[in-house]
Amino acid sequence: MRAYFEFAGRTGTLAVTLAATAVLLVLVFPNLPIDGELLDLKPGYSHDEAMASMEQYGPNGRTMYAWASVLIDTLFPVCYVTLFAGLIYRFRLTEGTWILAFLPVAAGIWDLAENAQITAMLLQYPDVGATQVAWASTFTAVKGWMGPIYQTLGVGLLAVQAARAAIRAIRRRVGS
Repeated sequence: MRAYFEFAGRTGTLAVTLAATAVLLVLVFPNLPIDGELLDLKPGYSHDEAMASMEQYGPNGRTMYAWASVLIDTLFPVCYVTLFAGLIYRFRLTEGTWILAFLPVAAGIWDLAENAQITAMLLQYPDVGATQVAWASTFTAVKGWMGPIYQTLGVGLLAVQAARAAIRAIRRRVGS
């Protein structure tokens, strides 16, 4: 796994995964012809809310959402996991903290499980039980609180290391 983190922390890999993550977030997901808010983006939902959303999507929207969940929303975790695992690994403050790069990996696995839950509901509609919705909503809610943890860590480490580099550059310039 360490080899993956080293690959993820390369400048080129970080650039490609940042671009891919941004494209998916800004251009692809908002433009899916689903006719409603994605269940993935809600903080959680009840059985009634899930059923109302799936009804609003209509048959074509549910089919599109199911395909997007299986295809695009499987690629998306690969992109953001690689991006944030790479940031955390590359900009770790000490050698021993490389293990923190597993946080986005765990979140990505959780996200894929959430996608499976949502896809199952979309395919089973209208025969979706309350227990199924409760599980899917729980996966969505937990994913929602996992994201800010690894995102803040990755961006925070980048900021700390950038500040350190700037201070070193200033000290070299002033000292010379």
